[in-house]
Amino acid sequence: MSFLGIEQKRFVIFGLANKKSMACVIGRTLVSRGAKVIHVVRSRERVEEAKKLFPASRVFVCDVEDEANVVRVRDEIAEWLKSEGKDAKIDGIIHSIAFANYSKGIKPFHETEKADFLQAVNISCFSLISIAKYFKDLLEKDASVVTISISTTRMAAENYGYMAPVKAALDSSLVFLAKSFSEFSEVRFNAVAPSLLKTSASAGIPGYVDSYLYAEQVIPRKRALATQEAANLVVFLMSRRSSGINCQTMVVDAGMSVNYFDKNIVKKVVCPV
Repeated sequence: MSFLGIEQKRFVIFGLANKKSMACVIGRTLVSRGAKVIHVVRSRERVEEAKKLFPASRVFVCDVEDEANVVRVRDEIAEWLKSEGKDAKIDGIIHSIAFANYSKGIKPFHETEKADFLQAVNISCFSLISIAKYFKDLLEKDASVVTISISTTRMAAENYGYMAPVKAALDSSLVFLAKSFSEFSEVRFNAVAPSLLKTSASAGIPGYVDSYLYAEQVIPRKRALATQEAANLVVFLMSRRSSGINCQTMVVDAGMSVNYFDKNIVKKVVCPV
Protein backbone atom coordinates (compact mmCIF):
# COMPACT_ATOMS: atom_id res chain seq x y z
CA MET A 1 0.00 0.00 0.00
CA SER A 2 1.22 3.51 -0.80
CA PHE A 3 1.72 6.31 1.72
CA LEU A 4 -1.71 7.81 0.99
CA GLY A 5 -3.44 4.45 0.99
CA ILE A 6 -6.25 5.45 -1.37
CA GLU A 7 -6.03 2.45 -3.68
CA GLN A 8 -9.51 1.10 -4.48
CA LYS A 9 -11.14 3.83 -2.38
CA ARG A 10 -14.26 5.42 -3.86
CA PHE A 11 -14.46 9.17 -4.38
CA VAL A 12 -17.32 11.21 -5.83
CA ILE A 13 -16.32 14.41 -7.63
CA PHE A 14 -18.90 17.10 -8.33
CA GLY A 15 -18.01 19.72 -10.92
CA LEU A 16 -16.11 18.23 -13.86
CA ALA A 17 -16.46 20.52 -16.88
CA ASN A 18 -13.48 19.82 -19.15
CA LYS A 19 -9.81 18.87 -19.08
CA LYS A 20 -8.79 22.26 -17.65
CA SER A 21 -11.16 22.16 -14.69
CA MET A 22 -9.97 21.60 -11.15
CA ALA A 23 -12.21 18.55 -10.89
CA CYS A 24 -10.44 16.95 -13.84
CA VAL A 25 -6.96 17.39 -12.39
CA ILE A 26 -8.12 16.05 -9.02
CA GLY A 27 -9.78 13.09 -10.69
CA ARG A 28 -6.72 12.20 -12.74
CA THR A 29 -4.50 12.41 -9.67
CA LEU A 30 -6.80 10.10 -7.70
CA VAL A 31 -7.03 7.61 -10.55
CA SER A 32 -3.24 7.61 -10.97
CA ARG A 33 -3.01 6.52 -7.32
CA GLY A 34 -5.38 3.61 -7.84
CA ALA A 35 -8.60 5.18 -6.56
CA LYS A 36 -12.06 4.69 -8.03
CA VAL A 37 -13.56 7.99 -9.19
CA ILE A 38 -17.24 8.71 -9.78
CA HIS A 39 -17.95 11.96 -11.59
CA VAL A 40 -21.09 14.08 -11.28
CA VAL A 41 -21.46 16.65 -14.05
CA ARG A 42 -23.94 19.48 -14.43
CA SER A 43 -25.62 18.49 -17.71
CA ARG A 44 -26.02 15.61 -20.13
CA GLU A 45 -23.97 17.58 -22.66
CA ARG A 46 -20.95 17.13 -20.38
CA VAL A 47 -21.34 13.38 -19.99
CA GLU A 48 -19.55 12.49 -23.22
CA GLU A 49 -16.63 14.78 -22.40
CA ALA A 50 -16.36 13.19 -18.96
CA LYS A 51 -16.40 9.69 -20.43
CA LYS A 52 -13.61 10.62 -22.85
CA LEU A 53 -11.49 11.99 -20.02
CA PHE A 54 -12.32 9.15 -17.61
CA PRO A 55 -13.32 6.07 -19.64
CA ALA A 56 -13.15 3.78 -16.60
CA SER A 57 -15.28 6.01 -14.35
CA ARG A 58 -19.02 6.13 -13.82
CA VAL A 59 -20.59 9.48 -14.75
CA PHE A 60 -23.82 10.87 -13.35
CA VAL A 61 -25.72 14.10 -14.04
CA CYS A 62 -26.83 16.62 -11.42
CA ASP A 63 -27.61 20.32 -11.69
CA VAL A 64 -27.31 21.21 -8.00
CA GLU A 65 -29.33 24.40 -8.42
CA ASP A 66 -32.41 22.21 -8.02
CA GLU A 67 -32.14 20.23 -4.78
CA ALA A 68 -34.36 17.49 -6.18
CA ASN A 69 -31.50 16.61 -8.53
CA VAL A 70 -29.19 16.02 -5.56
CA VAL A 71 -31.69 13.54 -4.13
CA ARG A 72 -32.01 11.79 -7.48
CA VAL A 73 -28.27 11.44 -8.07
CA ARG A 74 -27.86 10.22 -4.49
CA ASP A 75 -30.30 7.43 -5.26
CA GLU A 76 -28.55 6.59 -8.54
CA ILE A 77 -25.14 6.40 -6.87
CA ALA A 78 -26.61 4.34 -4.02
CA GLU A 79 -27.87 1.85 -6.59
CA TRP A 80 -24.45 1.73 -8.24
CA LEU A 81 -22.81 1.09 -4.86
CA LYS A 82 -24.84 -2.10 -4.51
CA SER A 83 -22.95 -3.50 -7.50
CA GLU A 84 -19.70 -2.75 -5.67
CA GLY A 85 -20.62 -4.95 -2.73
CA LYS A 86 -23.08 -5.32 0.11
CA ASP A 87 -21.33 -2.87 2.41
CA ALA A 88 -19.78 -0.57 -0.20
CA LYS A 89 -19.53 3.07 0.86
CA ILE A 90 -18.07 6.35 -0.42
CA ASP A 91 -14.69 7.30 1.04
CA GLY A 92 -14.81 10.94 0.07
CA ILE A 93 -16.61 13.71 -1.80
CA ILE A 94 -14.97 16.58 -3.67
CA HIS A 95 -17.18 19.63 -4.16
CA SER A 96 -15.68 21.64 -7.02
CA ILE A 97 -18.69 23.75 -7.94
CA ALA A 98 -19.00 27.51 -8.28
CA PHE A 99 -21.10 29.84 -10.40
CA ALA A 100 -21.54 33.59 -10.72
CA ASN A 101 -23.51 35.48 -13.34
CA TYR A 102 -21.09 37.94 -14.91
CA SER A 103 -23.16 38.35 -18.08
CA LYS A 104 -23.71 42.06 -17.40
CA GLY A 105 -20.04 42.67 -16.65
CA ILE A 106 -18.48 43.94 -13.45
CA LYS A 107 -20.60 46.24 -11.31
CA PRO A 108 -19.74 48.07 -8.08
CA PHE A 109 -20.40 45.67 -5.21
CA HIS A 110 -23.27 47.77 -3.85
CA GLU A 111 -25.08 47.30 -7.17
CA THR A 112 -25.06 43.51 -6.91
CA GLU A 113 -28.34 42.04 -8.14
CA LYS A 114 -30.17 40.09 -5.45
CA ALA A 115 -31.09 37.29 -7.85
CA ASP A 116 -27.46 36.88 -8.97
CA PHE A 117 -26.18 36.81 -5.39
CA LEU A 118 -28.73 34.27 -4.19
CA GLN A 119 -28.15 32.06 -7.23
CA ALA A 120 -24.41 32.11 -6.54
CA VAL A 121 -24.99 31.20 -2.88
CA ASN A 122 -27.32 28.37 -3.87
CA ILE A 123 -24.96 26.80 -6.42
CA SER A 124 -21.59 27.60 -4.87
CA CYS A 125 -22.33 27.19 -1.16
CA PHE A 126 -25.67 25.64 -0.29
CA SER A 127 -25.02 22.79 -2.72
CA LEU A 128 -22.31 21.51 -0.36
CA ILE A 129 -24.77 21.47 2.54
CA SER A 130 -27.36 19.74 0.38
CA ILE A 131 -24.89 17.11 -0.83
CA ALA A 132 -23.75 16.44 2.73
CA LYS A 133 -27.36 16.06 3.89
CA TYR A 134 -28.41 13.57 1.25
CA PHE A 135 -25.18 11.61 0.92
CA LYS A 136 -24.46 11.14 4.64
CA ASP A 137 -25.72 7.55 4.74
CA LEU A 138 -23.53 6.59 1.77
CA LEU A 139 -20.33 7.84 3.41
CA GLU A 140 -17.81 5.80 5.32
CA LYS A 141 -17.76 6.70 9.00
CA ASP A 142 -14.39 8.45 8.59
CA ALA A 143 -14.89 9.85 5.08
CA SER A 144 -13.45 13.16 3.91
CA VAL A 145 -15.36 15.98 2.22
CA VAL A 146 -13.38 18.74 0.54
CA THR A 147 -14.60 21.85 -1.23
CA ILE A 148 -12.70 24.41 -3.30
CA SER A 149 -12.53 27.92 -1.88
CA ILE A 150 -10.24 30.90 -2.64
CA SER A 151 -7.02 32.02 -0.97
CA THR A 152 -8.66 35.00 0.72
CA THR A 153 -12.21 36.25 1.11
CA ARG A 154 -11.02 39.47 2.78
CA MET A 155 -9.45 41.05 -0.29
CA ALA A 156 -11.77 43.31 -2.28
CA ALA A 157 -10.81 42.14 -5.76
CA GLU A 158 -13.26 44.18 -7.81
CA ASN A 159 -13.51 41.73 -10.67
CA TYR A 160 -14.38 38.84 -8.32
CA GLY A 161 -17.16 40.86 -6.76
CA TYR A 162 -19.85 39.13 -4.76
CA MET A 163 -18.26 35.69 -5.09
CA ALA A 164 -15.85 36.45 -2.24
CA PRO A 165 -18.68 36.77 0.32
CA VAL A 166 -20.19 33.60 -1.15
CA LYS A 167 -16.91 31.75 -0.65
CA ALA A 168 -16.73 33.14 2.89
CA ALA A 169 -20.10 31.53 3.54
CA LEU A 170 -18.73 28.29 2.09
CA ASP A 171 -15.72 28.43 4.43
CA SER A 172 -17.97 29.00 7.44
CA SER A 173 -20.29 26.16 6.45
CA LEU A 174 -17.43 23.67 6.88
CA VAL A 175 -17.37 24.26 10.63
CA PHE A 176 -21.08 23.70 11.06
CA LEU A 177 -21.15 20.63 8.82
CA ALA A 178 -18.26 19.04 10.69
CA LYS A 179 -19.92 19.80 14.03
CA SER A 180 -23.29 18.36 13.06
CA PHE A 181 -21.74 15.26 11.48
CA SER A 182 -19.68 14.65 14.62
CA GLU A 183 -22.87 13.51 16.36
CA PHE A 184 -22.82 10.26 14.38
CA SER A 185 -19.50 10.02 12.49
CA GLU A 186 -15.92 11.13 12.08
CA VAL A 187 -16.48 12.64 8.64
CA ARG A 188 -14.17 15.61 8.09
CA PHE A 189 -14.96 18.79 6.17
CA ASN A 190 -12.16 20.94 4.78
CA ALA A 191 -11.54 23.43 1.98
CA VAL A 192 -8.58 23.90 -0.31
CA ALA A 193 -8.11 27.59 -1.07
CA PRO A 194 -5.86 28.22 -4.08
CA SER A 195 -4.60 31.53 -5.39
CA LEU A 196 -5.31 32.35 -9.03
CA LEU A 197 -5.43 29.32 -11.31
CA LYS A 198 -5.59 28.88 -15.06
CA THR A 199 -8.87 26.98 -15.27
CA SER A 200 -11.92 27.03 -17.52
CA ALA A 201 -14.06 28.49 -14.70
CA SER A 202 -11.70 31.40 -14.09
CA ALA A 203 -11.68 32.26 -17.78
CA GLY A 204 -15.24 33.57 -17.41
CA ILE A 205 -14.30 36.20 -14.82
CA PRO A 206 -13.87 39.65 -16.40
CA GLY A 207 -10.32 40.96 -16.05
CA TYR A 208 -9.05 37.66 -14.69
CA VAL A 209 -6.09 37.38 -17.05
CA ASP A 210 -4.63 40.67 -15.81
CA SER A 211 -5.05 39.56 -12.20
CA TYR A 212 -3.43 36.22 -13.02
CA LEU A 213 -0.40 37.92 -14.59
CA TYR A 214 -0.11 40.20 -11.57
CA ALA A 215 -0.25 37.20 -9.23
CA GLU A 216 2.66 35.65 -11.10
CA GLN A 217 4.78 38.66 -10.20
CA VAL A 218 3.67 38.73 -6.56
CA ILE A 219 4.43 35.04 -5.96
CA PRO A 220 8.03 34.84 -4.71
CA ARG A 221 9.03 32.26 -7.29
CA LYS A 222 7.55 34.42 -10.09
CA ARG A 223 5.52 31.50 -11.36
CA ALA A 224 1.78 31.11 -10.91
CA LEU A 225 0.24 28.34 -8.89
CA ALA A 226 -0.41 25.24 -10.98
CA THR A 227 -3.79 23.54 -10.75
CA GLN A 228 -1.93 20.31 -10.04
CA GLU A 229 -0.41 21.85 -6.91
CA ALA A 230 -3.87 22.61 -5.50
CA ALA A 231 -5.14 19.18 -6.58
CA ASN A 232 -2.31 17.49 -4.69
CA LEU A 233 -3.55 19.03 -1.46
CA VAL A 234 -7.11 17.88 -2.18
CA VAL A 235 -5.89 14.32 -2.72
CA PHE A 236 -3.91 14.40 0.54
CA LEU A 237 -7.04 15.55 2.37
CA MET A 238 -8.94 12.64 0.84
CA SER A 239 -6.53 10.21 2.47
CA ARG A 240 -6.52 9.01 6.06
CA ARG A 241 -3.03 10.51 6.39
CA SER A 242 -4.87 13.79 6.94
CA SER A 243 -7.16 12.37 9.64
CA GLY A 244 -6.20 15.10 12.14
CA ILE A 245 -7.28 17.94 9.82
CA ASN A 246 -10.87 19.10 10.15
CA CYS A 247 -12.83 22.37 9.72
CA GLN A 248 -9.89 24.00 7.95
CA THR A 249 -9.60 26.25 4.91
CA MET A 250 -6.09 25.45 3.74
CA VAL A 251 -4.45 28.12 1.60
CA VAL A 252 -2.17 27.03 -1.23
CA ASP A 253 -0.81 30.15 -2.94
CA ALA A 254 2.95 29.54 -3.35
CA GLY A 255 3.59 32.39 -0.89
CA MET A 256 1.64 35.10 -2.74
CA SER A 257 -0.03 36.43 0.42
CA VAL A 258 3.27 37.50 2.01
CA ASN A 259 4.78 39.27 -0.98
CA TYR A 260 2.48 42.11 -2.02
CA PHE A 261 5.25 44.62 -1.31
CA ASP A 262 7.79 42.97 -3.58
CA LYS A 263 10.40 45.63 -4.28
CA ASN A 264 10.23 45.25 -8.04
CA ILE A 265 6.46 45.72 -8.09
CA VAL A 266 6.64 48.69 -5.72
CA LYS A 267 9.29 50.26 -7.92
CA LYS A 268 7.11 49.96 -11.01
CA VAL A 269 4.26 51.74 -9.24
CA VAL A 270 6.22 54.43 -7.44
CA CYS A 271 8.76 55.08 -10.20
CA PRO A 272 7.00 54.14 -13.45
CA VAL A 273 9.07 54.39 -16.61
